Amino acid sequence: MEIGELEARWTSLREARNARRQKIRYIDELIDQFEKLNLADEVEVPYELVGRAVALVSNDTHLVGRSPRELQISEWMDALYEVQDSLMFASEDDSD
Repeated sequence: MEIGELEARWTSLREARNARRQKIRYIDELIDQFEKLNLADEVEVPYELVGRAVALVSNDTHLVGRSPRELQISEWMDALYEVQDSLMFASEDDSD
């Protein structure tokens, strides 16, 4: 019975780590898209990209109360980096 519980716990931890890794990769892709816009000196962020970013940074305190359309590309990138960092540091804490 104890082996079964340990296996279930290990499986749960592995699935959580994999989900966190996938989310980090997804954020990397978004940051890459914002970086390409930034390098091209674009000002307007495509609606679809805004929607994908909003879903990840909706609780970011320095963005709360501001319209997503008024945010600069660098602000989106900073917020995404913050979310990504929180996931990466949580990952390191879990391994201890």
